Amino acid sequence: MARATRQDETEETVTATESVQGVLDALDDEECRAILEATTQESLTAGEIADECDLPSSTAYRKIDLLDDADLLTEELRIRRSGKHVSEYACAIDDVTLSVGDDGVELSVSRTEPAVNDLASPFAD
Repeated sequence: MARATRQDETEETVTATESVQGVLDALDDEECRAILEATTQESLTAGEIADECDLPSSTAYRKIDLLDDADLLTEELRIRRSGKHVSEYACAIDDVTLSVGDDGVELSVSRTEPAVNDLASPFAD
């Protein structure tokens, strides 16, 4: 199976209250943190995440949506030879720093960008 690997890192500062709260809510959730840990080294489908994190499928999908809304996961399409393609998810962050100062709450997020998949084997079995 061809899977994305990490390569470049960028840093972004989030100051909008709604965006900061979305990230904090996702990171406060134990199941969301487990999903981030599971998708750090390789991209996984929702079913694989459910299995890896020992979650019911419905819970896995809800948590994936929460993480995706907070921009903590990236979603890619896994191409299968059978023609039934599925979404796969990867952790999109390396580091999160929360600062409180005179200007309010500021969240710095170091993001990883997935590398281009190996072109020699672009299809999953």
